[in-house]
Amino acid sequence: MRNTICYGWVFFFLLFWSESLTAGNKYFKRFPESASPVKIGKLLSERFLASKHMLHGGKWIHYAEVCTWYGALRYSDAVQDTALFRQLQARFEPLFSEESSYLPIKNHVDLNMFGCLPLMFYRLTGDRRYYDLGMPYADTQWILPVHARSSERQWSEKGLSWQTRLWIDDMFMITIVQSGAYRATGERRYIDRAAREMVVYLDSLQCPNGLFYHAPDVPFYWARGNGWMAAGMTELLLSMPEDNPDRGRILAGYRQMMESLLRYQRSDGMWNQLVDRSDCWAETSGSAMFAYAMIVGVKEGWLDARTYGPAARRAWLSLVSYIDEEGDVGEVCVGTNKRNDLQYYYDRPRVAGDYHGQAPVLWCVSALLER
Repeated sequence: MRNTICYGWVFFFLLFWSESLTAGNKYFKRFPESASPVKIGKLLSERFLASKHMLHGGKWIHYAEVCTWYGALRYSDAVQDTALFRQLQARFEPLFSEESSYLPIKNHVDLNMFGCLPLMFYRLTGDRRYYDLGMPYADTQWILPVHARSSERQWSEKGLSWQTRLWIDDMFMITIVQSGAYRATGERRYIDRAAREMVVYLDSLQCPNGLFYHAPDVPFYWARGNGWMAAGMTELLLSMPEDNPDRGRILAGYRQMMESLLRYQRSDGMWNQLVDRSDCWAETSGSAMFAYAMIVGVKEGWLDARTYGPAARRAWLSLVSYIDEEGDVGEVCVGTNKRNDLQYYYDRPRVAGDYHGQAPVLWCVSALLER
């Protein structure tokens, strides 16, 4: 009798969970042809293939290109487009030979995150070359250099990455490569240390309203910076085992942020360059990252579908209106360093086709199509 009751509750839970996911997915179906995730994914992926490398400091593959490449890979996998996958693979192949000088060095979060890309290729192909290339980028984030600065040593002594800076950008750059290493190896140490890192950032940087300053000494809610945090928490929650002791804290921080973003979403579905400033301009890269976090949250059951499903759908429909026929996303804030100057953020140039904006739109595409 006891087993019968137990099985009944399990069946009820699974039925409720299944219905919740189905209810969430209904907001991400039947888009107009102009907003078709398959169509947009194809357009942006082909635009990426036709584009040149974006180099960091004129030397190494830039993290924004890595993010776009990663997004196109996810799209090709979601729709099982073998031809597109082979083209993306062909773009990577020279990095093993004549373009090897473009491989980033391993001394900064923006450079180490490159490892997520070969690790994604490894998961899709099983080719050991990708594994051997990608894993050192994850490992060296926790291997203190011989000539490390005192601040880097202090972070390392706390069990954190020596690359810790307490900039919100880090929480995508660190988590994406550590999550990739966990998925490639199955070794808990990678995801566990990324989770501990995230908790430190949440405890140090999340404001009472759920948003994040660009850095402790820069008290402005910059959209893309907050987007990195939103996407980083999303990637981490997707990868983390349910029994990770930090999962609850991270999920709470994620939900607090999503609740705040809901309040600041514009009537047209976008978010502003400075999230809390109504007189600022609508910015696409941050908006796409927020949309991505919400789409995944609704699909995974982390967020209430009836509340966040319409918000995420509205964001997607608005985002696609910024994409031109060439596949360039407009109104993208250019690369932005931190500065304690409000006007600096208002005056940042806006461009079209920048990888900072192309990437998160592709992430949205994959999130809409996956599962």
